[in-house]
Amino acid sequence: MSVSSDSPPVDEFEAATEDQRKPLARDKIFHILQTQRRRDALRYLKNTDGPIEMRDLAEQVAAWENDTTIQALSSNERQRVYIALYQSHLPKLDNEGIIEYNKSRGIVERGPLADQFDPYLDVPGDENEAENSIVDAPTDTEIPWISYYRRLTLVGGALVTAAWVGVPPLSFVPDFVWGVLLVSAFAALSLAQIFTADT
Repeated sequence: MSVSSDSPPVDEFEAATEDQRKPLARDKIFHILQTQRRRDALRYLKNTDGPIEMRDLAEQVAAWENDTTIQALSSNERQRVYIALYQSHLPKLDNEGIIEYNKSRGIVERGPLADQFDPYLDVPGDENEAENSIVDAPTDTEIPWISYYRRLTLVGGALVTAAWVGVPPLSFVPDFVWGVLLVSAFAALSLAQIFTADT
C-alpha cells in the first residue's frame, strides 16, 4: 500500500486560516471589547512588535488599571490582573483568532484579526497614561434603536391608558385592536432594525 499525497488537509488548513481572517461582526467586536482588561491588553499589543511575555503585558495592564506605574504596583495588584488574563481573557482572545497565546511559554502576540479592533481603541501617546477606553460614541450613521423602543413604549402606554380611562375617541377602539396595533408597531420597528443592521 502506498500513501497517497492528497491535498485536503492543506485545503482544510487554508480554509481555517481564511476563516480566521474574515471580518468579525460589529456586535462580536463590541462583545470582545466590553471588558476593560481585554481592551487594555489589545491596546498594549497594538504598540508592540512581535511576541511579548505575558508577564510584561499583565504588569502594564495592572498599572493602567490602578492608575500607577509598573514599579509602584503591589504584588496583589499584579497577581489579580495576571490571573484574570491567564485564565480567562487571553484564552478567549486566542480562541477567536485575535491574538496568538502560547500559555505554556507565557508568550503573546497579535493574531490575524487584531487589526479589526484597532479603530475602537483609544491609543494615547504615552503608554503610562491610564485614560483610555473603547470609542463607543455613536457615529452619524448609527440609529439609536433603544430610544425608538422607549418612545414607542411610552406612546403606546399613554394611548392604551387613555383608552382604558375612557378618553374619547380612544375609548371607542376595542382592546383587541389596541393589542394588534402595538404588537404590529413593535414588529415593524424590530424588522427595521434587523434590515438596517445588515446594510
